[in-house]
Amino acid sequence: MDTPDGIEITGPMHDRFDEILTPTALELVGRLHRELNGRRKELLAARKKRVEALANGGTLGFLEETRQIREDDSWRVADPAPGLVDRRVEITGPTDRKMTINALNSGAKVWLADHEDANTPLWENVVGGQLNLLDAVTRNIDFTSPEGKSYSLKDGDLATIVVRPRGWHLPEKHIKVDGEETSGGLVDFALYLTACGQKQIDNGLGPYFYLPKMESHLEARMWNDAFNLAQDFLDIPRGTIRATVLIETYPAAFEMEEILYELREHSAGLNAGRWDYMFSVIKSFRTRGDEFLLPDRNSVTMTVPFMRAYTELLVRSCHKRGAHAIGGMAAFIPSKDPEVNEAAFKKVADDKAREAGDGFDGSWVAHPGMVEICKEEFTKVLGDRPNQLDKLREDVHVTAEQLLDVKSTPGDVTEEGLRANISVGIQYLESWLRGSGAVGINNLMEDAATAEISRSQVWQWLHNNVELSNGHTVTRELVEGIIEQEMASIRDKVGEEAFEKGRWADARDTFTEMALADEYPDFLTLPAYERMP
Repeated sequence: MDTPDGIEITGPMHDRFDEILTPTALELVGRLHRELNGRRKELLAARKKRVEALANGGTLGFLEETRQIREDDSWRVADPAPGLVDRRVEITGPTDRKMTINALNSGAKVWLADHEDANTPLWENVVGGQLNLLDAVTRNIDFTSPEGKSYSLKDGDLATIVVRPRGWHLPEKHIKVDGEETSGGLVDFALYLTACGQKQIDNGLGPYFYLPKMESHLEARMWNDAFNLAQDFLDIPRGTIRATVLIETYPAAFEMEEILYELREHSAGLNAGRWDYMFSVIKSFRTRGDEFLLPDRNSVTMTVPFMRAYTELLVRSCHKRGAHAIGGMAAFIPSKDPEVNEAAFKKVADDKAREAGDGFDGSWVAHPGMVEICKEEFTKVLGDRPNQLDKLREDVHVTAEQLLDVKSTPGDVTEEGLRANISVGIQYLESWLRGSGAVGINNLMEDAATAEISRSQVWQWLHNNVELSNGHTVTRELVEGIIEQEMASIRDKVGEEAFEKGRWADARDTFTEMALADEYPDFLTLPAYERMP
């Protein structure tokens, strides 16, 4: 196919790919890359410098240079856009064809169409997911399973599509501009905006996005510049794009208002990305011993002090500026066991009731079967109101010390927790390497954040000589031994034939390299991406 000057596609062109990889879309990718890629690299380098400072005894805090933004009570973000006024329940998931239909039909108000943590960036997924979104926006999508079950969109209102592109750190190696790999996030953004942006406007909605993994307001400023460049290029009025930012890194928790300010014309609020937030806590202070040591990940609830401070500050920051505050993920997948379901449903309901009571305007679920539970708990608080932006939470006064109070988190580091991290991490990676980024394991929907927490905890416990509750110290030999034991257990569970056909050796090797590395690797998905075609 013909491409604009300086732009090269190295991935294969499958059926209908030309509907997404249009000259206009590729020209936009080129413009975004040439304008912003240098800044992107500088900001990624700044992340590394901050982590080095933390490792050398530094800390995080509210920025003195942006105090005026926080103390100026006059500014607010744009009013909620059509389709984003009532967000009491949002469902997340990858953009494969079946999930696209089920998510839009689920009864949720919003679907987070995920090109990031719940997606594997196989070339076929990158472009094929965009085709599924295009077909959904034009209501031309259907699907028949191998078992013969048919899926199609229902009549009437569907969930509003909000696309999550990849984070700033992830490349797209199949599209090059002037010989350089492009930014995965800018590629995802440009392809969706070009194919579906105007169509969504014509539908009475708009091109909406969830922005992941940011660590500073300067990174938000770069997204805002990308929005303005793209809107001008496509002759879309500025402010049409709206974006909700996931506050899922430790540094970003100290810059919530600044992030809203940078995106204020395009802002749709903030989300409490709880799993990646825990990953970032470990990542940021991984060398600091007991001071920032988290117990088994499943024992870190949203009510422990440092997580409570984070979520309350998020609601306060958002509502102070007229922005939506969206709660965290309920990852449970309904089981065939009624007793398991009863206990899990109770936990999910309690979690959503807490969020609604705290002032959140909505929250996330990972499975259509959990939509009604979330909706019911928020409706108990909201009633007929679409949101509770008027709940300003002026009683909240969170300090940096409260956000940093990881040490008071109750719980133990156990061998069971170590084994679970290793087993779940390897199982997730094997699925990821085969092209599936959302995986049901032990009745929970796991995504890349899960694997990041799993391998990060193993690294932290190993490199800080942590003693388990049974008295054993986490050593390299202990971790290697458990890896082999868990691999044998997985082989028995899946069967010899399925095991041999899978990517289990690659998954084990990747997890082992990441968990045992002398120097902590920033992201699991970067070396894993290199193992993909």
